[in-house]
Amino acid sequence: MDEEKLLEQLDFLRLSLPTAFQEAAEILQQKEEIILQAEEYGQQIVEAAQAKRAQILDHSDVLKQAEREASELRRQVQQECEAMMQETLEEIDRKRRQCQQEIEEMRRDAIAEAQAIQNGADEYADSVLQNIEEQLHDMLRIVRNGRHQLQQDLPGQRNS
Repeated sequence: MDEEKLLEQLDFLRLSLPTAFQEAAEILQQKEEIILQAEEYGQQIVEAAQAKRAQILDHSDVLKQAEREASELRRQVQQECEAMMQETLEEIDRKRRQCQQEIEEMRRDAIAEAQAIQNGADEYADSVLQNIEEQLHDMLRIVRNGRHQLQQDLPGQRNS
């Protein structure tokens, strides 16, 4: 693997992580806005129910009906808010899992590339060492031949 390619992928990883975290932050912001809207909606409903209750205060049956309706509206609003909150939390969890999967995949890719680079470096080093070993064998053969030649020449010189 090429070191520049590895650096490019690491840069990609570094640049894509903030995007995923930004998306998660935006989802959290949307969740807060939805909850605020739901609370405002709920407050409007409560205020409307209270206004209606004030208008029919002198009619006890109507008052009881209004209280039941207000209670039902509160219950519905609460259910809607809880459902929106659950959906938002599920979306956040999906995004978080997706980010974790992408990070793990990038980590595995980076490790695989690093291993490939390491293997290539090991193969290169082995090749260089093998070449040196062959050269040393050749040099050792030359040295032995030279010594052998000298040893053959020495007895001849002693006789002369």
